[in-house]
Amino acid sequence: MMRAMAGLLMLLATGAQAQTQMAGQMDPKNPTCPLNPDWSAYPAMKFTPEKKDGRTILFAEGRIDSDVVARLEAAIAKSKPIDEIVVRSPGGDAEAGNKAGLVVRKAGIPTRIPAGWACFSACNFLFMGGPIRAVEPGGLFIVHMFTFTGDGGVIAAEAQRGYKEAVGVIGDVEQGSALLASEDNDFLIRMGVSRKLLTEVMYRQKAVAGASGDTSTRRCLSQDELFRYNVANIR
Repeated sequence: MMRAMAGLLMLLATGAQAQTQMAGQMDPKNPTCPLNPDWSAYPAMKFTPEKKDGRTILFAEGRIDSDVVARLEAAIAKSKPIDEIVVRSPGGDAEAGNKAGLVVRKAGIPTRIPAGWACFSACNFLFMGGPIRAVEPGGLFIVHMFTFTGDGGVIAAEAQRGYKEAVGVIGDVEQGSALLASEDNDFLIRMGVSRKLLTEVMYRQKAVAGASGDTSTRRCLSQDELFRYNVANIR
């Protein structure tokens, strides 16, 4: 009985160790990032205020959708004064992320990515809206090259219809990309973040994973990079 119990405990310990290793496993396709970033499974970003040591912390968790600005403004108005916004998100609507960042900057609220949490894509811009920005060691600020070609089936279908149709879709993609790039540049200037974050990091990622060679489409910034580009400005 004792041996059986000891064996069971050993199996449980081994299983727990394997889960821990899996949680810390790096993504072979995106080697600067973990395999399973903790960026929240909420389908729409939730704003939850909490009181801690006399301070009001607003937790912003989940996907950034087109209605995020209205919910953020309502949460700030209801819970002000807010001392800090902490974020984790898989991204979402790029334009809404930019607008949310402007709301945060207008309110003058610091932002933070806690250890173990991840802020990806559109979340980057909400986070960079904070006048004071902290990414704890172990926190993840994950960037990528934005793309309007996520639905490759649309482009393929138009290509099958004919040359003019394919050219039309590609033209729309190029126009949308140019407009978003201009908005991103303007946003970074206004937030005091180096535009080299775009030219040296974001725009150098693949928009869509290739069939061979380097398939990385995400980049997790190191602590040195966060301060080099002034993404984080306080330790």
